Amino acid sequence: MAHHHNDGSPEPETGGSNLKKAEAWLDNRTGFKGLLNEVLFENVPGGSRWRYVWGSTLSFFFVVQVITGTFLWMSYSPSTQSAWESVYFIQHQMWGGWFLRGLHHFVAQAMTVLLVLHLMQVIIDGAYKAPREVNYWFGVVLLLLILALSLTGYLLPWDQNGYWSTAVSTNLVGMSPIVGQAAQTVVVGGANYGHQTLSRFLALHAGVIPGVIILFIVGHVYLFRRHGITPKQPLKGPDEGFWPEQILKDVVACLAVLMVVLFFVVREHGAPLGAPADPSEQFSAARPEWYFLFLFQMLKYFPGKTEIIGAIVLPTVLLLTLAAMPIIGKWRLGHRFNLGFMGVMLFGVALLTWQAMSADRNDVEFQAAKATAKRDAARAVELANGGVPITGALSLMRDDAYTRGPRIFSQNCASCHRFDGHDGLGNPLPKDSISASDLKGFGSREWVRGFLHADTILTSRYWGGTIHAEGDMAMWLADHMPEDEDEELTRENVVLALSYQAKLRSQSALDVRDSARIASGVAFMRNTSSGCAECHKFQDVGTDSPELTDWGSRAWTIDFVADPTHPRFFGRDNDRMPSFGTEKTLTQREIEMVVDWLRGEWQTPKAAAKP
Repeated sequence: MAHHHNDGSPEPETGGSNLKKAEAWLDNRTGFKGLLNEVLFENVPGGSRWRYVWGSTLSFFFVVQVITGTFLWMSYSPSTQSAWESVYFIQHQMWGGWFLRGLHHFVAQAMTVLLVLHLMQVIIDGAYKAPREVNYWFGVVLLLLILALSLTGYLLPWDQNGYWSTAVSTNLVGMSPIVGQAAQTVVVGGANYGHQTLSRFLALHAGVIPGVIILFIVGHVYLFRRHGITPKQPLKGPDEGFWPEQILKDVVACLAVLMVVLFFVVREHGAPLGAPADPSEQFSAARPEWYFLFLFQMLKYFPGKTEIIGAIVLPTVLLLTLAAMPIIGKWRLGHRFNLGFMGVMLFGVALLTWQAMSADRNDVEFQAAKATAKRDAARAVELANGGVPITGALSLMRDDAYTRGPRIFSQNCASCHRFDGHDGLGNPLPKDSISASDLKGFGSREWVRGFLHADTILTSRYWGGTIHAEGDMAMWLADHMPEDEDEELTRENVVLALSYQAKLRSQSALDVRDSARIASGVAFMRNTSSGCAECHKFQDVGTDSPELTDWGSRAWTIDFVADPTHPRFFGRDNDRMPSFGTEKTLTQREIEMVVDWLRGEWQTPKAAAKP
C-alpha cells in the first residue's frame, strides 16, 4: 500500500534499486523529469540543422566566461597600484593562470563572431517576425550587453592599451546629447581615471552586466520555447526531437569553436598584457579590439565638430534600424529590405575594419609605436620578475633606463641627434632635421673609428651639421691621414685606447684582450707634440678641452650632458647643445637613464619564474 504525504501526494514505491529510489524521491519533490522532458524533447520542425547551433553555442561559451571570470576575479585586485601586478601574477606566476586568462580572452572574441552569425541566421530566417518580435529585441539587447562586457573588461588589466582605448570609449560616451557628460562621470567615477574607474568597471564587468545578461537569456529562452523554432522553408525532412539529433549538432559546434579558441590560447600563451598604464604619457599604439575597429575607422571620416555623427548618430541609426526590423518586415518588401540592410551593414563593417588594419599596417609611426609598446610590455614583465614595489609596477618603468632612456632622447635630443637613423623610438627623422651626430654606439670602437677618420667625421653621422666641421679637429685629421701600415696601426691603437676610456661593458672582454695595443694607443695620446695631448687634456698631460680622460665613460657623459659648456668640455666652443642639468631641463636621474640607454647598460633582473 502506497504511503501519502500530508498534502495527499503519494510517496514513491519502495521497490527497485537504490538509485531509482533516489531518482523517484527527487522527482517527486522537484519534478525534474518533467522539466528535462520539456527541455530535451522539443519538436524541431523539418529536423535538426546546423544553422540552429549558434544560440546553444553562445549559451555554452557564456557559461565558460562566467566560470573563468570567477576564477580570475579571485586573484584580481582593482587598484591602480595593484591591478597590473595582479594580472601579471595570473599570467606569469599562477599555476595555469595563463591558460585561464587566455581562455577568457579568446572566448570573448569568439562570442562576438557567434553573435553576428546568430543575428544573421535570425534575420535570414525571418525569426524576428510576429509573434517573435519581443524575443528578437531581447537578442538585440543581448548583443549590446555582450559588447559592453568586452568594453568593460578591456580596462581591467590596467595596461597602456586598455587604459587609452577605454579613455577614447568613455570620451565618446561623453559626446552623447544631454546625458553624455553625466554618464561619463558616473562610469569613470570622477574627472580622472583611477581607483574609482577600476572599481566601477569591475562591478559592471563581473556583476551588473552578467546579471542582466542572465535575466535576458532566461527571457530569451523562455520566449523561444514558447514560440518554437522558426524553420527554414521548405522543410527538408520529417520533424525530429531536440534530443538527440539537434543536441549532437550543438555539441559538435561547441567543440569545434572551442578547439579554435584553444589553438589561439596555446599559440599566444594566454592573453596579451601591455606595459602598466601611464596616464602621463600619450600612447600612440592604442587600438580597440578588432571587432571595434570599424568604429575607430569611421571616426576618421568625421573630424572636429562632426565627430558626433560617427560616434553617436550613425551607430544609433544602425541600432534603431536593427530594432525596427520586426516592424519593417511587415511590409510587402520589408524582409528583402532587412536582408539588404544587413548585407550592406556587414559589408560596411568589414570594409571599415579592413581599412583600419590596412592604414595601421602602412603607418610607419604607428608601427614604430607598436614595436615600442611590445618592447615595453616584455620589459615590464622582465622587471616584475624581480618583484614589484609597493608603489606599483609603473614605478618600475619610470625608473628604467631601457624604457625611459629612448623617450627622454626622443623628447630632448632628437631635434638634432638621431639614434641609428631614428628618434630613439623607431620613428624616422627627416634628413634636414639632423644637425648633430648619430649616437648609436657612442663610445664603441666602431663609433670612434668613424669619428677619427677624415672621410667620415664630416658626414651627418658625426660633425657634418655642426660648427665643429670647420674646426681644428677635422683639419687635423685631414692633415694626418695614415700614409703607411705603421701609421694605420697607430691610428687603430688610438681608436682602441680612446674607446677604452668609455669603459663599455659590452666590449670589456675585448679591452682585456687588446690591453697591449690599448697601452700603445694611450702612449701616443699622451704625446704633447704629435699626439692627442697636443690639443686635449689627457690624464696628467695637456691642457685644452674637451678633456679625453675617461672620455665617453658613464660619469664623463653624464657630466657632459649636464653642462657641455663647462671648461672641461666644449666651453665657449659649444655649438647648440643645451645644458640639460644646469638649466634643469632634465633631472639628474633622467640624465643618468638616457646615458645608460645610450651605453646599452641597464638593469638586468633575475630570470622569470615559471608558472
